[in-house]
Amino acid sequence: MIDPRYYDIIVRPIVTEKSTLAAEQNRVVFEVRKDATKPEIKKAVEAIFGVKVEKVNTLIVKGKKKYFRGKPGRRSDWKKAYVKLAEGYSIDVTSGI
Repeated sequence: MIDPRYYDIIVRPIVTEKSTLAAEQNRVVFEVRKDATKPEIKKAVEAIFGVKVEKVNTLIVKGKKKYFRGKPGRRSDWKKAYVKLAEGYSIDVTSGI
């Protein structure tokens, strides 16, 4: 049985042009919780998708300044994880969990 906390760590997969290009190098991109560590992300991906993870790279994406009804505001910062899968493994993010 999969620990339900793993579903809290992985927020959603990121599907963009850049993440599609990263998929050619056997990498998958996820939005994760801001307080998630690399070992936690690795365990969550391995448990949820049943794959072997080689390494995890993370970065904080800074929120943009936006205007809402003429008043300045700011979007929240969020964390992105690039997960490199072991040879022979793959994840199809378009099919869902």
